[in-house]
Amino acid sequence: MSYAEEYKQKLVSAEQAAAIVKSGDWVEYGQFAVQTVAVDKALAARKDELMNVKVRGTTRSTGVPEIVKADPTATHFIYNNLHFSGIDRKLHDQGLCWFVPINYHEVPGYYRRFMELDVAIMVVAPMDEHGYFNFSTSNSFSRAICDQAKKIIVEVNDKCPRCLGGTEEAIHISEVDYIVETSWGMPQLPAAAPSDVDQQIASLIMNEIQDGSCIQLGIGGMPNAVGMMIAQSDLKDLGIHTEMFVDSMVEMYNAGRLTGAKKNLDRNKIVYTFALGTQKTYDFLHNNPACAAYPVNYTNDPCVVRQIDDFIAINNCVEVDLFGQVCSESAGPRQISGTGGQADFTIGAYESKGGKAFICMTSAYGKGDQLKSRINKLLAPGAIVTVPRSMVSYLVTEYGMVNLKGKSTWERAEGIISIAHPNFRDGLIKDAEDLGVWRRSNKIS
Repeated sequence: MSYAEEYKQKLVSAEQAAAIVKSGDWVEYGQFAVQTVAVDKALAARKDELMNVKVRGTTRSTGVPEIVKADPTATHFIYNNLHFSGIDRKLHDQGLCWFVPINYHEVPGYYRRFMELDVAIMVVAPMDEHGYFNFSTSNSFSRAICDQAKKIIVEVNDKCPRCLGGTEEAIHISEVDYIVETSWGMPQLPAAAPSDVDQQIASLIMNEIQDGSCIQLGIGGMPNAVGMMIAQSDLKDLGIHTEMFVDSMVEMYNAGRLTGAKKNLDRNKIVYTFALGTQKTYDFLHNNPACAAYPVNYTNDPCVVRQIDDFIAINNCVEVDLFGQVCSESAGPRQISGTGGQADFTIGAYESKGGKAFICMTSAYGKGDQLKSRINKLLAPGAIVTVPRSMVSYLVTEYGMVNLKGKSTWERAEGIISIAHPNFRDGLIKDAEDLGVWRRSNKIS
């Protein structure tokens, strides 16, 4: 049988595909920019037939799931997520989304070793001449999902770019149970515009990047500011090894900054595990041999990252306490994003020869009487520790940069307070005294 004939045999409507889901099933919706739209809608239409269907996704970016809209009491569908987008955060606040804590590089192992999965619905690019469906912009742990699923539905979207590997970037038609054809535009997610303070922080980090450095950028306006500054700089032969590919990396490449010529691994390749951005990013990645999509247990594995010399990891956080504990994913107990790969790259970059891991934040937020410090005596009650104090290297605000490695508790407190907003430094010194991590000889300039 030819691949074309097999394709026709497995081709069904979204309604027919959704019909295989049973009450009590675990169902996978995909990740990031490629999550089911057509089968989600068809499954939602079956609400009254189903109970306790447990759905997992990661960073929903294709709109509020129809199953959630159809079931505002979460009786029929229980929606779970491994890393929150703004959509997921709002649903979580309404009691309609549950968070799955992860270390990102470990997630393929979670699926293969521990996680139950009845039906996987994977959004893919159109089948190639060899019978393969490409996982498009989300390699991540897509192959691990398919390895664990009892039934596999591919939602073929002709708007998805074909993202070359790497490894584990595709699934063969022989492994697929049902094919659904659809056509919807990729989500357009431009990076947040960097503020003036973001630009100040980015300029401090730019001083630490040299020709041949390998860059990882996290989510947010400040990492995007670094990327745009790199594009406008005269740096040479930079590499990319990152979890997320973003628009600013296209600018870096087009400006001639990225060659990957100095990389110890994947020389001359831009390595990533998923992409989120605008059409500029998706068009750049499509069939581009300069790029290689790998599963996250490669891109984010600290043992891999450490092998790449001069690795520069740049990530944001929400708050830091005087012990150096970093919270990057919650506001108190309220989950707002997720651990993601921040801990992975903090470890890996530190262990890289010449590498540095930067965790960045504005020193304060709000205005006037409502100004609040991001550096506090202790993390807010219920806050999640994303990076423990023992792993933190460089902390950066618009007021400077400090390295906490090898520092005692009083040295840490002194360094952290030195980069706090000036309005809060005296109070933080008193807090440090109360905690027993301040010496009378300490000096803060």
